[in-house]
Amino acid sequence: MSKRWGIAIDQNRCIGCWTCAVACKAINNQPLGTYWNRILTSRPNENAPTTAPATLAIDVPHGTFPDVQLAYQPTSCQHCQNAPCEKVCPVNATFRREDGAILVDFERCIGCRYCMAACPYGVRTFTWGEGQYAPEFAVGYGKDYRSAGRLVFTPQRPIGVAEKCTLCVERIDVGKQPMCVDACPAGARVFGDLNDPASAISVSIQQQGGRQLLSELGTDANVFYLPVSRPNKVRS
Repeated sequence: MSKRWGIAIDQNRCIGCWTCAVACKAINNQPLGTYWNRILTSRPNENAPTTAPATLAIDVPHGTFPDVQLAYQPTSCQHCQNAPCEKVCPVNATFRREDGAILVDFERCIGCRYCMAACPYGVRTFTWGEGQYAPEFAVGYGKDYRSAGRLVFTPQRPIGVAEKCTLCVERIDVGKQPMCVDACPAGARVFGDLNDPASAISVSIQQQGGRQLLSELGTDANVFYLPVSRPNKVRS
């Protein structure tokens, strides 16, 4: 059986520090103002079913002061097995690898933005013009990367291209973990093979009741969230 790469995010461990987002931005040389990964805050409802959508925003607590709480939800491409973005792309620029990674072929993308409209998670960005990049980019991969001959990363993206999290395929293809997983100081992310029931990610999902975002839409995401049991207390 082929691998199906995925990430489980433990919302009990996530401290909302944005380290994963900044590490992602650095290794992928994302232009100023662009984030492939954002840290939202959810308002969990203990009485709601696990498939119910959360109320999401950035750094918005719930409750009544001074008894307020935050539950962090890092949100990026969910690398869906049944990806709406892949279905609507008229030129097959968005494609899914056998291991589950959803990628964009920068050379094939025509900038129609159908994929952005179709994505229920709102996690794609678009290169509208000449981006402003960090000087002397040397943190990340630093050069073009191709998967099966298709250009899925280039340090300075062409104008008019949709882009998003690549699951760091240039890293996982050589046996490493995605940068967000390595960078997390709280150990809130688990990367592994969802097709292996004995893998750390599969065990975590089984034991902690991992859920997929908007699972009722049938996207069958490869990103799971280990739900909050004790939302973070906001201290004055």
